Amino acid sequence: MGARSASTERQRRLGAEVRKMRTAAGMTGEFAAGLLGVDRGKISGIESGARAISSERLRILACNCDCSDAAYVDALVAMAQPVAPGWWERYRGSLPAALLDIAELEAEARRIRTMHVLHVPGLFQTSDYAQAVFRAGLPPLPEHEVALRMAHRLERGRILSGDNPTAYVGILHEAALRMRFGGVDVTRAQLAHLVELSEQDNVTLTVMPFEAGPIPGAGQTVVYLEGPVPQLDTVQIDSAHGPEFLYQEAQLSKYRLQLDWLEHRALSPAASRDFIQSIARQL
Repeated sequence: MGARSASTERQRRLGAEVRKMRTAAGMTGEFAAGLLGVDRGKISGIESGARAISSERLRILACNCDCSDAAYVDALVAMAQPVAPGWWERYRGSLPAALLDIAELEAEARRIRTMHVLHVPGLFQTSDYAQAVFRAGLPPLPEHEVALRMAHRLERGRILSGDNPTAYVGILHEAALRMRFGGVDVTRAQLAHLVELSEQDNVTLTVMPFEAGPIPGAGQTVVYLEGPVPQLDTVQIDSAHGPEFLYQEAQLSKYRLQLDWLEHRALSPAASRDFIQSIARQL
């Protein structure tokens, strides 16, 4: 259980789940330390994601916390396994760590559900569109960082293709389709790319037109990443200070309900495809 120089969101999540399991059982940190044969400080390190925990110790803890959900415990054990560095590690030290966390969570997700109001999802963006999005930020990003973020974003999109593509259910507000990032030509090409992606078996794209009226969430971008079990789902939202990751039970329930509501009221996939094409013709 050596200390890490830096922890990822996945590692911090595992630590948070360990802490939740321990506290739900009314077990003190001191008792857990004695149970696992480590000092109290190492328990704090495990629960913060700063230290690893072995599969054996994780199962001992789960058993003594009377956690009878075998699928959940197995999923935690899988999270605790050492893994080879993902492609996103090439960007560590060059891009904010949260962007790397997003790529790792996407790569591990069983299914991704999203709602976007002001721009198309990052995984669907063309290079020209992504460049325009990054250049719209304030304060302006240096050109070399724009190039890094573009390369990183395009690599993220690979999870939607290949032998085992990730299932994706996206809801786009009409406003996102009409926002002209990069101008008319870039927007038209982006809309054509959306139509092309929407025809993939693993991708479901639907549109919320203006005429549908108010929507819950005040226009907030929502990315819901489904884990191996529902307890390990994660919500990623954007803020002025960067992405935030949410996984409390009440938060997951809230965003599941919100996405269910939106999916029920959006246009059908076929009607959405026609709607996107009609906007492209109006440009």
